[in-house]
Amino acid sequence: MSENPLQTDVQYAKGVGPDRAELLRKLDINTIEDLLWHLPRDLLDLTDVRQIPDLEEEELQSVFGEVVDIDGRYTSKGGTLSAVLIENNGAYLRGLWFNQPWIKKKFQHGMKVLLSGKPKFKSGRWEMSHPRHQILEDDVDPNSRTEVLPRYPLTEGLKMEQMRRMLREVTEEYAPLVVDALPESFRQQQQMPSLHDALRMLHIPKSTEEYERGKRRLILDDLLEFQLGVALRRRVWKRKPQASALASSVKIDSRIRKLFSFDFTAGQNRVCKEIADDLNSEFAMHRLLQADVGAGKTAIALYAMLTCIANDRQTVLMAPTEVLARQHWETVQTLLADSRVEKRLLTGSLKHAAKAQVQEEIRNGTAQLIIGTQAVIQDAVSFKNLGLAVIDEQHKFGVMQRAQFEAGGLSPHVLVMTATPIPRSLCLTQFGDLDLSVMDELPPGRQKVVTSLLTHSPAKKKAWTFLREEVGKGRQCYIVCPRISSEDGGTEVADVETAYQKLSRGPLQGLKLERLHGRMSAEEKAEVMEAFAEREIDVLISTTVIEVGIDIPNATLIGILDAERFGLSQLHQLRGRVSRGLFQGYCFLFTRTDASEALARLNVMTTSTDGFKIAESDFEMRGPGDVLGTRQSGQLPFRVADLSRDRDILEEARDLAFDLVDSGEFDGPEFAPLKNLVLDRFAKLMDLPQSG
Repeated sequence: MSENPLQTDVQYAKGVGPDRAELLRKLDINTIEDLLWHLPRDLLDLTDVRQIPDLEEEELQSVFGEVVDIDGRYTSKGGTLSAVLIENNGAYLRGLWFNQPWIKKKFQHGMKVLLSGKPKFKSGRWEMSHPRHQILEDDVDPNSRTEVLPRYPLTEGLKMEQMRRMLREVTEEYAPLVVDALPESFRQQQQMPSLHDALRMLHIPKSTEEYERGKRRLILDDLLEFQLGVALRRRVWKRKPQASALASSVKIDSRIRKLFSFDFTAGQNRVCKEIADDLNSEFAMHRLLQADVGAGKTAIALYAMLTCIANDRQTVLMAPTEVLARQHWETVQTLLADSRVEKRLLTGSLKHAAKAQVQEEIRNGTAQLIIGTQAVIQDAVSFKNLGLAVIDEQHKFGVMQRAQFEAGGLSPHVLVMTATPIPRSLCLTQFGDLDLSVMDELPPGRQKVVTSLLTHSPAKKKAWTFLREEVGKGRQCYIVCPRISSEDGGTEVADVETAYQKLSRGPLQGLKLERLHGRMSAEEKAEVMEAFAEREIDVLISTTVIEVGIDIPNATLIGILDAERFGLSQLHQLRGRVSRGLFQGYCFLFTRTDASEALARLNVMTTSTDGFKIAESDFEMRGPGDVLGTRQSGQLPFRVADLSRDRDILEEARDLAFDLVDSGEFDGPEFAPLKNLVLDRFAKLMDLPQSG
């Protein structure tokens, strides 16, 4: 056995033994410490379970019963009503859920359940609207009325009461041995229980309030450690005064603005000032520009890049795809057509000789403004005097790529941009080390896109007729598919090749259709986009390769096939490809699903055009995904915390972390155990130095 009792094989814990240990290993529980950290998924509160006749209106109570009826129907307004009837000692209560038809699938006749909510007495019967429901194990006595029972994730062969007994034994004997990295003085200041007490509050709670207090301590630990890593990463950036100060002036500002055919919005002016103030410093800028679709972030990027060139420094813009890089290149070519700025495009598809020449011109300083893909951060690329790096659509890149431009001792200013609005929780995690600029207002005259969700054949047929009529008036259309061909996802998933065949022979017959997808060569994609821009193509059938950066003002229509296969933020991006000119834009979401969760998600698109609200909805429904923008860890960096559920604690953890790091208190000996823990967990993920 290990010298550390917590590392003892789990089979030696009281009440476990070899047979149960094998079952626990299926839950990835191998040591006593693993078992101690097998935390409850929720709590069963039996302290206020009422008999149905004893219920009081509008007070939060719980009722135990057996499911005797399950029902569901449509309401007169087109919504759904789901109902479950439970019985206990000859009395009945009905649980009601509006617009949650999937809830019915969670219940079965004869199932024992606990419903918690505020009841009402209507038409001679008790009802609860949207009650919390918990399915009870056979060994739970709902008449106990004094118990607060933790409920754990299980595996086949293990019963809930067995797990509870094992955790009670392990907590009593081993929880005091867990090392608490938080200094006692800090815990007292923040009124936090010790780690030992928090584990006891979770595994052997005396009340719901005690359980929640213990849970909060563990969530705060999780988020505090992460935010300390973010704060340390930010300090690394802020302590590097090797950047070139890129000063602006009235003359430089005026000269740049004259290149644009429009006046900047108030939001653009505000962000330009924030960036100009950052650039005019020897401490490298690290700023995230977050803009809704169409808010004009490209103009901001060019303003910053031209300010850099005015200070005799090189600047580079890196885009995630060649299509987007070329789109930026066309914009720069048009904007700077009469300028003496030396512009270069560097992508992976350039022929060897051309690529070598551009690399040499970057190395000797001839190239001043470079647009490219990840080709600009390859080992063969060496900048002579890089002053500013702009990374477009940051979420498409991993977190480590931000540091790539530092190679060779250079510390350029860095501006990262995204037109995918980011939920507040992710701003504080994935981009927590960056200063934040937000643009959520659209340029004057920009129209909202009319969005329709199409689920039935008659509506779909009508939409195709409308699309055809609009194209007949001179407009252009995108059709977006989740797959390139049927070989990629089967016939049940819409694909570019099949859609092209069906539409060219069916509802869009006679129109000029073309395909665009990621398997085409860079030259082929460029030719198709150029032909579409020149109006030689009526309908472009594409994958999400058009998701960002494509700007064709005459394209006012977009149809998205099997729309349920895309995230809301992605759908918002795709919708942003239309209504970029004078004409009204239309977006049609085609779906074949009847899954209520998917339809509820898609309905968000028809009720909101605010990318920030849509991003929050998407985050709540789909979760945070890959928080750090990298899969190298193999998992999310949180043990307990949930970013959508625990946003308030996240805000608190961020304030605490940044206060500790900025004040220097975190560097004191009292916090050494916590700092070591943070570096062990996050140094590699966040590109942190292991010391200093």
